[in-house]
Amino acid sequence: MEIIQHLIDGFGYALLPVNLLLIFAGVTIGIFIGALPGLGSINGVAIVLPLTFLVPPESAIMLLAAIYYGAMYGGAISSILLGIPGASTAVATTFDGRPMAVQGRAGLALLAAAFASFVGGTISIVLFTAFAQPLADIALKFHSQETFALVVLAFTTFVGLGSDDLMKTIIMICMGLVLSTVGFDLISGQPRLVFFDLPGFTGGVSFLILAMGIYGVGELLWTLDQSKASPVLTTARLRWRDIVSGLKELMGTWRTMSMGSILGFFVGMLPAAGATPAALMAYGVAKTSSRNSENFGKGDVRGVVAPETANNAASTGSMMPMLTLGIPGSPTTAILLGGMVMWGLTPGPMLFVEQPAFVWGLISSLYVANVAAVLVNIGLIPMFVWSLKMPFTVLCTVVLFLCIIGGFAANGRMHDVWLIGIFGIIGYLLRKVDYPLAPLVLAIVLGPVMERSFRQSMIASQGDVLTFFERPISAVFMFIAIALFLMPVVRAIRDSRKSPQAAE
Repeated sequence: MEIIQHLIDGFGYALLPVNLLLIFAGVTIGIFIGALPGLGSINGVAIVLPLTFLVPPESAIMLLAAIYYGAMYGGAISSILLGIPGASTAVATTFDGRPMAVQGRAGLALLAAAFASFVGGTISIVLFTAFAQPLADIALKFHSQETFALVVLAFTTFVGLGSDDLMKTIIMICMGLVLSTVGFDLISGQPRLVFFDLPGFTGGVSFLILAMGIYGVGELLWTLDQSKASPVLTTARLRWRDIVSGLKELMGTWRTMSMGSILGFFVGMLPAAGATPAALMAYGVAKTSSRNSENFGKGDVRGVVAPETANNAASTGSMMPMLTLGIPGSPTTAILLGGMVMWGLTPGPMLFVEQPAFVWGLISSLYVANVAAVLVNIGLIPMFVWSLKMPFTVLCTVVLFLCIIGGFAANGRMHDVWLIGIFGIIGYLLRKVDYPLAPLVLAIVLGPVMERSFRQSMIASQGDVLTFFERPISAVFMFIAIALFLMPVVRAIRDSRKSPQAAE
């Protein structure tokens, strides 16, 4: 009853006209920021942060949280329409969202992304409200061993898939892990894999640059190659009956949405995890658990639903350790944490006691921002779908322009722009020889986390690899990962036994 009373008080503040206006403005700004390749929630929150001193802290955190939410929604837009992830959190949405757009189902893909984001956000907010303190205690038990085991589990969700070639998947994971180690060594600080002694490689290979090259330029080259003489990208349409039939189809994905929401929330609440690993893991789990996993990557709506529920749930989950422990769960919440400190607030367990109006005003505003984001997003879908009707030559120019500008804006280096072109050619060639790109993306995102947690664990245990099996949580993750890794082997043995019987 106490929680309900706190929520009622929070809604009373969140629904004030000025706060309601800030929330709608925030989600609208966030949607467009998230849709622009090279930007994302962290950029949007950082840009607006200095303006928050014009309003009270309670209103300021609502505005920033609304931008964060809106960016989670908006990241799917360019992923679906252009094949370029608006942010790293939306890269998994590209795997099936882009094929749906090419098939003329862009409206359904955008509707699925918006609806799934709403479901993921709603479920995660309810979990946040009810279990903030107990879940914070669980998060404290995650050390380097648990983090490493969780990353291994993420990789094996892709290795255990039956529709992709096992060796090709492993090769792509290894390639991504190699690229993730470019730069300076974590322990010694020595440069490693600095190709041709180019100084641009000392800063590492950015995931954003890789994604924009493979899914932006690579997709463009692939489309040109497939369409040849008369390049027609897609047939764009969205009618009211399409929306109604789309919602009916989405109702059949409730299991996928539930899984993505819960998984995303738990992964998001882990420090240094964030929404990107959550979305990629949710996609992998959805594909692994599907009876017809061969449809994934070819325009399966579940491939849009799973990552979109997960990344929105993770964005809420990442706020929980920020408020309860003072530990940011993602780069964006790190900026939010800095803003709270500037406003004179001290994040941590005492915040719930000393500033209940601030905490519960924020939690209540998340409910409001979630509703506002889905309304604004669905309202703008016709405009987004209409953009696909532009001539292919114009769209091609727009894609290249966004890739170049987004790649340069990230770090202000022409080195990254050249890398986008190189990765675009590599992505096109890999697609020609039917190599899966998703494991490569997953590896370069999780590679630094995997290396850091592994080396920390080895130092703490003096080189004993059994440390990953001595802690209960990490042991569970490792055994599940081993089982998933062995799935293709078991499947191959079973199929080999069936072949002689069929021949007889």
